[in-house]
Amino acid sequence: MCSPNYFSKFDMTKIIGLTGGIGSGKTTIAHYFHSFGIPIYIADDEAKKLMDSQEVKDLVKEAFGEAIIENGLINREKLAKIVFDDQDKLKKLNAIIHPAVQTHFKNWLLENNSAAYIIYEAAILFESGNYKNCDYIITVTAPTETRIARVMKRDNTTREQILKRMNAQWIDQQRVLKSTFVIENENTAEAKKEVRKILNFLKIIQKQL
Repeated sequence: MCSPNYFSKFDMTKIIGLTGGIGSGKTTIAHYFHSFGIPIYIADDEAKKLMDSQEVKDLVKEAFGEAIIENGLINREKLAKIVFDDQDKLKKLNAIIHPAVQTHFKNWLLENNSAAYIIYEAAILFESGNYKNCDYIITVTAPTETRIARVMKRDNTTREQILKRMNAQWIDQQRVLKSTFVIENENTAEAKKEVRKILNFLKIIQKQL
């Protein structure tokens, strides 16, 4: 369990961090939790929306140049090629996006603070340090080739580009060591069983509080 921080004021709402590498299917798992009535916050989706805000666009333009803005919006494909080829530039982008997402999440959490649990899903939960805000952490895993096949089908991208994105993230072994639960997500039915087991555990813990 994480040390006290800003989010400790929401004592009645436990934050469950949910993470996993690209193609692990963590968002699918998050939506399965949502089917049980648990509010979910998909950090990557919110980050994409925030990139259209004027404040973030101005900061990205300042960091990466005027050419990154086309038709009044950030060219995300061009930006992705820049940052995934350069770790320093990726860190620079994250330093812009992460604070904006955290501010948005704080406001979202206020709106959902009557829930016993919420899911905070983020691809780089550990890399960003946001795992420190979580009461429990779930890592979703899947075999590397399964993950690559999923992303190639989903994003119509190349194996090389996927591997670059994988190499910019923690490996599963690192995530698992810092997680409360692990869900192997190669077989959907088995993964859903693991979700239900976690929910049963959380219900038991909730009754003890």
